[in-house]
Amino acid sequence: SITAFFPAYHDEGSIGSVVLAALATLKEITDDYEIIVVNDGSTDNTQVVLDELATAYPEVRAIHHEKNRGYGAALKTGIKNATKDLIFYTDGDGQYDPREMALFLPLMTADIDVVNGFKMVRNDPWYRILIGNIYNILVRIMFGLRMKDVDCDFRLFRREIFDDLELESDSGVICVEMMKKIQDAGYRMREVSVHHYNREHGVSQFFNFPRIWATGMGLLKQWWKLVLKKHLFGKAKNREGLRKSL
Repeated sequence: SITAFFPAYHDEGSIGSVVLAALATLKEITDDYEIIVVNDGSTDNTQVVLDELATAYPEVRAIHHEKNRGYGAALKTGIKNATKDLIFYTDGDGQYDPREMALFLPLMTADIDVVNGFKMVRNDPWYRILIGNIYNILVRIMFGLRMKDVDCDFRLFRREIFDDLELESDSGVICVEMMKKIQDAGYRMREVSVHHYNREHGVSQFFNFPRIWATGMGLLKQWWKLVLKKHLFGKAKNREGLRKSL
């Protein structure tokens, strides 16, 4: 059984086709599925489109945040409300093709807990590609992440993972936090290339100073909690253990 969910913010032009593509794909994969779209306080017609889809298709559920709470908050809402054995998510802006989730299912074997996508080619303006590459390299070094593309939001999980992990970030930093916690908990991952398309509707909500600043501060906060604090406390415990043994 599969929950597919999509965070959406000002995606009135794309979310309908994303949901319909997911519906068609899931019908071919399983008889037990649901689609959740988390509207993160959009002020365009995203809510209207989603309510019409939820009325027309009983498998679709729309959850509306009254105000914009951030990408991480939307992901946490989707995960919290998922009820099926597997959870798939990608963005509602149409830059990934939800039909490619069908390629992920055969790879979710008994020894795998996460199937994570990585972009074949990133179809964005050059400056976004440059910033994205720098960001990806930086966070892999900072957090010791053993993956190709932490910023590729095209993922399939076993739902039980989130019974053990608590996610905190409300911003886009949640992707780094989530994958670091999954890696440190010993869950097994497989990576698969996926297509990435030009944005045909709307504009990116990330590339403005307040969001970039918030992302930087969020990264430092998670680096302290998930890397430095563990390292320092681990060394302190080792010294205490050595002292007691002596």
